[in-house]
Amino acid sequence: MKTMQKDMTAGNPTKIILDFTFPIFIGNVFQQFYNMADTVIVGKFVGTKALAAVGSTGTIMFLILGFVLGMTAGFTVLTAQKFGAGDMKAMRQTVGGAAVLSILVTIVLTAGSMLFMKPLLHFMHTPADIFDDAYSYIMIICAGIAAQMLYNLLASVLRALGNSKVPLYFLILSALLNIVLDLVLIIVFHLGAPGAAYATVISQGVSGVLCLVYIVKKIPVLHLEREDWKPKAHLLKIQLGIGIPMALQYSITAIGTMMVQTSLNLLGSGLVAAFTAASKIEQVVTQAYVALGTTMATYCAQNIGAGKVQRIRSGFRSATIMSFVYAVISGILIMTVGKYMTYLFVSGDVAEIMASVDIYLKCVGIFFIPLAVVNLYRNGIQGMGYGILPMMAGVAELVGRGIVAVIAAGKRSYVGVCLASPIAWIFAAALLIVMYFYIMKHDMKKFEGYEE
Repeated sequence: MKTMQKDMTAGNPTKIILDFTFPIFIGNVFQQFYNMADTVIVGKFVGTKALAAVGSTGTIMFLILGFVLGMTAGFTVLTAQKFGAGDMKAMRQTVGGAAVLSILVTIVLTAGSMLFMKPLLHFMHTPADIFDDAYSYIMIICAGIAAQMLYNLLASVLRALGNSKVPLYFLILSALLNIVLDLVLIIVFHLGAPGAAYATVISQGVSGVLCLVYIVKKIPVLHLEREDWKPKAHLLKIQLGIGIPMALQYSITAIGTMMVQTSLNLLGSGLVAAFTAASKIEQVVTQAYVALGTTMATYCAQNIGAGKVQRIRSGFRSATIMSFVYAVISGILIMTVGKYMTYLFVSGDVAEIMASVDIYLKCVGIFFIPLAVVNLYRNGIQGMGYGILPMMAGVAELVGRGIVAVIAAGKRSYVGVCLASPIAWIFAAALLIVMYFYIMKHDMKKFEGYEE
């Protein structure tokens, strides 16, 4: 059965990591198109204030959807470990448990986010001139959390089995659908920011349904029996032990970015629009680090399941070299010509915000190496089965962002707002490097003599 998917416990680590990462990178870029298409089309056809409205909810979306992403990825770490160990029965049981847990979390998350959204927007000092559009947009996104949950869970399951290409294909299709729906709902039906939200939710739902159909028709090893849907306490304990810290880690990071957004909102809708456009440009470029991190989670999980610690060391070495080379090249590009991508987002007043976009890109571009470290080592350590330790790196990020955000708010400093994330990356990267060497030196001794 293993040959149907991708066994990452044998073969050249560098080649395996590259082959697995590239589809994820392309998929992540297209996933960015969900919200990017919203910002581009809203900015072009509705206006800068509508762009700011959509952008002002970005950190809230990251709080909610980041929780979903972290949780589903965490629940399926055990799936990859069981697959790497060749235990297909237990692997299916982990998938059933992840599905049950995801359904319960979806219900709670949807109800809670919709109930507390308006007070949260007020608390974040969302500018009055964009408040209504921001509220309408984010409420529709919250109502569609189930669509996001469905895709991310099934995509995580497929990746746990070494299949990174199929989620990519469906994501590309749904991203294109999102763009078409954006154009129709915003330009033809004049729905504005809410139209962009409807397009996003529908497209995400389509990608999730397509993953489900593919699994049912093409992946017999994932065909669950009635027994697999009955949660196994010992497996659920492990899944929760990894999934909840990973979800909270994303949430902790999101809280830090919400503090930054709150400081930014005090500077007015003009700088909010510039920050929104700049962050979208950055996010496209940095998806390579996210993809490598996702790869390392699966790679480490399969190899820890097979007891091959030396392959994990080799994988980290290869991924680190690749990410550092990319960090230097992409950093130079984004700091020199990145600002010209502003034309994608606005039409009438590009000159007014391009200088502010350039400031942001220069602030982050020089710190891409610590960002690469954060993505690689956090995800890799999680794939090895550690939940709490990587979450501590998220706390370090929160501290870094929080300190800078508070200072920036007090001084009404846009540069300070732009430096909040880089400082957070440095804090987290330093802590993760220490964690990695500690784990490899002390905790991996239990596998001595097990490796072939």
